[in-house]
Amino acid sequence: MIPPMGIKALIILLVFFFHFANLEARPISYSGGYTLMMESNNMQDSAYYHYSPSYKYSVGIQQIKDKYFNSNYSYLRLTYLLNRRNTKNSQRNLYLQSGLSSNGLDHYFYGTHGDWETRSLYAGFGYKKTMMKTLDYIEQYLQVGVAPYIGEYGDLHTWLMLKSKKNDLTSNWDTYPVLKFFKGNALVEFGYSDTSNWDIHLMYRF
Repeated sequence: MIPPMGIKALIILLVFFFHFANLEARPISYSGGYTLMMESNNMQDSAYYHYSPSYKYSVGIQQIKDKYFNSNYSYLRLTYLLNRRNTKNSQRNLYLQSGLSSNGLDHYFYGTHGDWETRSLYAGFGYKKTMMKTLDYIEQYLQVGVAPYIGEYGDLHTWLMLKSKKNDLTSNWDTYPVLKFFKGNALVEFGYSDTSNWDIHLMYRF
């Protein structure tokens, strides 16, 4: 069953899905740009709004509904583009990320994530360590994908993906298929497994 937050976010973003241009699935926008991201999975629901003063970094606020710990809190977040390499046929990105919780200075996270892609192939990874007063834990993921067709600028773009993730709190790696669609300023990504249930990511860039 899709969590209520996922349904509402999906409806809102699909309304705008076909009207704007030039979205890239990046955690940093163009200089002066704003981005809204929403996520829902078996561990948490979140809404993240950030501003990019430069293409090199973004700052924002993330509101968390933590299902595992049954709590609500916010993060002040920073994402920094450590490295980007463009070639004629591909792009590679490496980001650093960090966040400080509203629960206090002893609750924060840091990590890295990156991707490499061509118009038809994609590979990405992520590593995040969360520090809390009572315990620390690590989240990791690997993701690969292929585009079944090559869309032009302004077209609806589709990716067929496979994602594998692990959270120290749940111990085991979980691997499942993911579909990603983006057009204009909106992106929708969702996957499902018997273990993780729905894993939904939504993005809208202003």
